[in-house]
Formats: sequence, C-alpha cells, structure tokens
Amino acid sequence: MSQTTLDKAPADGGAAVRKLDALIIGAGVAGLYQLHQLRGQGLDVRAYDTASNVGGTWYWNRYPGAKFDSEAYIYQYLFSEDLYKGWSWSEKFPGQPEIERWLNYVADRLDLRKDIQFNTTVTGARFDEATNRWTVETDTGETIDTQFLVTCGGMLSAPLTDLFPGQDTFKGRLVHTGRWPKEEVDLAGKRVGVVGVGATGIQVIQTIADQVGHLKVFVRTPQYVVAMKSPKYGPEEAAAYKARFQELKRTLPNTFTGFEYDFVHKWADLTPEKRREVMEEIWEDGSLKLWLASFAEMFFDPSVNEEISEFVRGKMRARLKDPKLIDLLIPKDYGFGTHRVPLESGYLETYLRPNVEAVNVRDNPIARVVPEGVQTADGTVHELDVIILATGFDAGTGALTRIDIRGRGGRSLKEDWGRDIRTTMGLQVHGYPNLFTTATPLAPSAALCNMTTCLQQQTEWISGCIRHMRENGLTVCEPTKEMEDGWVAHHDETASANLISKTTSWYLGSNVAGKPRRVLSYTGGVGAYRKKCAEVAEGGYQGFAMR
Repeated sequence: MSQTTLDKAPADGGAAVRKLDALIIGAGVAGLYQLHQLRGQGLDVRAYDTASNVGGTWYWNRYPGAKFDSEAYIYQYLFSEDLYKGWSWSEKFPGQPEIERWLNYVADRLDLRKDIQFNTTVTGARFDEATNRWTVETDTGETIDTQFLVTCGGMLSAPLTDLFPGQDTFKGRLVHTGRWPKEEVDLAGKRVGVVGVGATGIQVIQTIADQVGHLKVFVRTPQYVVAMKSPKYGPEEAAAYKARFQELKRTLPNTFTGFEYDFVHKWADLTPEKRREVMEEIWEDGSLKLWLASFAEMFFDPSVNEEISEFVRGKMRARLKDPKLIDLLIPKDYGFGTHRVPLESGYLETYLRPNVEAVNVRDNPIARVVPEGVQTADGTVHELDVIILATGFDAGTGALTRIDIRGRGGRSLKEDWGRDIRTTMGLQVHGYPNLFTTATPLAPSAALCNMTTCLQQQTEWISGCIRHMRENGLTVCEPTKEMEDGWVAHHDETASANLISKTTSWYLGSNVAGKPRRVLSYTGGVGAYRKKCAEVAEGGYQGFAMR
C-alpha cells in the first residue's frame, strides 16, 4: 500500500475513503512511467487499472497476430540505460506475448506493483471546488480523495463493441479484438467472419487463415499496406541496438513522428527516376518508413500523394493479380498516408487461399447479426460459427468519456467533448483543475507518434509541472480559456493544411456516430510539440493558472 492512508470509516458505517496525493488511471506504457516518476518525488500515489495485470494496450490486444509496427528497440523507455539494456528483443517487430512480458519486466524492475490496484475500474471523478481535490469512485465501491488525477488510459482503449443490431442473438462465439479473452478461442475448422480490415483486422486475417475451416472477411474500407520485414535478433543484433541507446535517446524525441527516421528528401529536388529509386529503397526496409520518412509533401500536395499512392497500389496489384480482389482491396478514394498505414505479412496472399472469401460491404453493408451469422442489406445471411469484430475504437476521447468526470460547476467532460473536442496541448482541459491527461486529442500522442516517445514526454511534463507546484506551495493548476483557445486554433490551422484533415477516417473521429469532427492528433510534429511544451514549462507555465 506504500504510504497510502485510509481515513476512518464514516459514522454511518460507509466505506473508508482513501487519501492520495495523486491517482493514476491506467497501468500501461504511460501509467507505469508516470507512477515511477511521481513516486520518485515522494508523492503518495496509486495507479488503478481494469485489467488483472500491467500492460495497457498490450494486455488487452492479445488477438491472434497482434504485434508491434514500431521497431522494438525504439518502443522503449529511454530514462534509464540500465532498464533499456536489461531487456533483449527476439526480432524487429515482436508479437504481443513478448511485449506483455517486457512491460511486466518494467513493472518488476521498478517495483511498481505494490502501488497498482488491478481489477478495478474508475467509474467517476468529481472536482470539489471547496477543497480543490478530486473525489474518485470505482466499480468496487471504493472512494478516493486525491489532489491530482492523471489519466493514462491510452488513445485506443475504448473498443467499439456494440455496432450491429442483434449481436446478442448470435448462437456462436462473438469477440472483439480489443477485448480478446485470455483463454484460447477455438477457431480450428470453424466458419469464421472478420469484420474490419484496418491494422488489427489485417493482423488477425493473415494469422488465422490457415487455422480456420472457412474465413469470410467483410471489407468496407480497403487499406494501403506495406510488407513487413521482421528479422530475428540474436545476441549480436541486440548488442548492436543497445549500443545506440544514447543516440536514440537524443534523436527520437525530436523527429517528426518519434521514430528513429525522419523526412530527409524533398520531392522537387529529385528527378522522377530518383524519386522512384528512393521509394523502392525505402519499400525494401519493410517498415513504416515510406509513410513517416519518405516525402513530407505527400501530406500536403495532392499530386505528390497520388504518385506515392500509385506506387503502393502497383506493389499491391502485383501480389493480388485477381481483378476483383484488386478492385475490392486497393484504395481508390483516398491517398496513401492519410489513413493509418498497416504493416502486414502475407495479408494480400491470404485472399488467394481457397478457404478465404472477401465480402464487399462497402456497397452492401452489414445490416444486423442474426443467430446464424451476419446479414447484409440485401438479405444475404453469411452463416458463421465465430464472429471477430476488428471494428476499432473511440480513439483519443473514449477512455475518458466512458468515465463520469465532473469539473468546475459540475460540468461533464463527456458532454463538453460531445459538443467540441478541446484540450490544452493534450495535457489539461480548461474547467478541470488538477486533471492531467496523456494520449488525448490535440497532441501527437493521439495518433501520429511512436507511442512510447510521446507518452514519455507527456508524463515527464506532467511530473515537472507537479514538481513546480509543490516546490512553490501551489495546489491548483488549470489552463486558462485563452490558452486553450490559442492551442485549439493553432492545432486546427496546422491540421487544415494537410490532407489528413480532408480524409474520412478515425483520425477525425469519423468512425463514431455523433462524435464532433476534429483531427485528433497534433500534426505539427513530435519534435515541434516537445519544444512548445518545454517553452511553456521554462516560462513558468504561462497560460496555466496556478494558485
């Protein structure tokens, strides 16, 4: 329990109230590091998580084929060289079981478990203006009184599970990839349907095709894909990347996307032949480099984007061959890089298998789930034994809007964000004093960043802000309305200049009915965002009202 104190039970026999300096929601990549930092300041701090163990995203996303698409050696904490070098990866893009083991290694090395409460969901939080503290409630009936509330719930942690009428009538097994059970889901010889062909759906489809009896993939929005190359790592390869620790620590926080590579080529400076040569060379890397470090002009210039898009389409056509599959599985109505770009391993070839069928639901959408399977708008029933929903998340906002968070005057964060999604640098929200946030909208961590790079930076900023408050005898911090208005305007101006803002995708919240449209992620770059955050801190947190 660390130094946590429990008040005496009320006279009416109600439950005791736990008092904390800081409460952290989530025990994933951000939550673990945030706990380590605040505990290091001597705060009485505790993390709460719905899961039964650490891991966050990498606890829940245990579906078949789940793995990194950031290189393993950059998806790591950089605050401790010993911690970094104490773990060795087995390949460039390892799978979920290995990633989960790594996060358990972190929790154990830093002795964090004693200050984490598992199997506990935070259901509500209310700011008390009389005490300047938060009252937090959980599904276990516990009440916590805390000065600071820090959310580390993740940007892809609120799965869209209840999408189709009749799901509860299905006679077979229905699972969502974001809530995949720990026990084995028997797919052998079964009739399986996968709904969704985003990054998650692609990983599932390519992994289970040779296990199932028959696989139906319900395709609405096709994706540009890049063939992954994931070489195995032995002692020699591990030693090589570990020797780069100081270089990576220096460079990753300052690149455009928090990866080790950055944009170095200018489209206008190269001949058509040289452009093709660069794209071919980057393609062979088998990573996200074509998206995140080829030509930045693809995000701003439609003609450049079309040339790069056609390059990728050509790669995909050469593998698919079948004209019907080419028409269904290769995007035509949006450009490469304006959606999340998935890496894949044999995904396209999966559709050439005799036991795999692609079902077009772009023109004939899914109408409902019936006891026998999935029914499309034309009345066709696709009979299935297992339905796998790879239908995504309420990104950026969902982790917090599913909690009843009440700020000054009882205002509701769910209602506020239901009207207009606003934050101050993705770190705080006007009207919610002492609420600090990570992986929320209007920061790179909402979508366009190697997550550990951005989450480390955000938790460090939060820790620095709390340290500043404590050293100066301050108890409350809240961004001013003017500060938030200025950041939202800057965010929107930056976003409107690129093609992402003109493309329908979850990057704009387009996958959630009724969700206000705004580019969720700050598109000015990780390095630029980091610099702006540092300037605010170094300037005494101007724009953040403290008292």
